[in-house]
Amino acid sequence: MAARSAEVSRKTNETDISVCVNVDGTGKAEIATGIGFFDHMLEQLCRHSLIDMRIAAKGDLHIDDHHTVEDTGIALGQALSRALGERRGIVRYASIDLAMDETLTRAAIDVSGRPFLVWNVAFTAPKIGTFDTELVREFFQALSQHAGITLHVTNHYGANSHHIAETCFKAVARALRAATER
Repeated sequence: MAARSAEVSRKTNETDISVCVNVDGTGKAEIATGIGFFDHMLEQLCRHSLIDMRIAAKGDLHIDDHHTVEDTGIALGQALSRALGERRGIVRYASIDLAMDETLTRAAIDVSGRPFLVWNVAFTAPKIGTFDTELVREFFQALSQHAGITLHVTNHYGANSHHIAETCFKAVARALRAATER
C-alpha cells in the first residue's frame, strides 16, 4: 500500500510554516509554533488521531496569534488532503462523543473532499492563559476548508474553557482517525 504522507510549506508576509504528516503513523508529534497552548492542542490532535505530525511555524506573534493559528490550519489541511489523495477505500464517516471531566463534546466528520464547518461551541472565557478562545474555531475552519472535510463540532456542556478546547481537538482527532482508516 502506498504511504499516506505529505509535506507542505506555506510562506506569507505574516508566517512561515512547514508541515509534514503521516496518516498511518503512531501519533508522534514534533510541534513548534511559538504558542504554548496551541502546541499542546496540536500534540493532542496527533496523539489521538495517530497521525504523525511535524509542524514548525514562525509567525507575527508580536501582533497576536491569529495568523499563526489560521495559517497552521491551512497548511495542515493541505498536507492531510495531499496525504489522503483520492480518498478511495477509506471509512470516510465517523463521529464520537468525547468526555473530559465536566465537559462533553461531539465531533462528526465526512472526509469527502467537500469542505464545510458547523461549529456549535461556546467558551466560558475569552482567553485560556494568553490564547484567544475564538482562535480554536479559526483553526478548525482553516483545517476543514483546506483538508476538504465536512466537520461538525458541538460542545454539549462544559465549564472550563481549557477542557472545552481540549475536547474539541481530541474529539476531532478520534473522528479523523476512524474516518481515514482503510
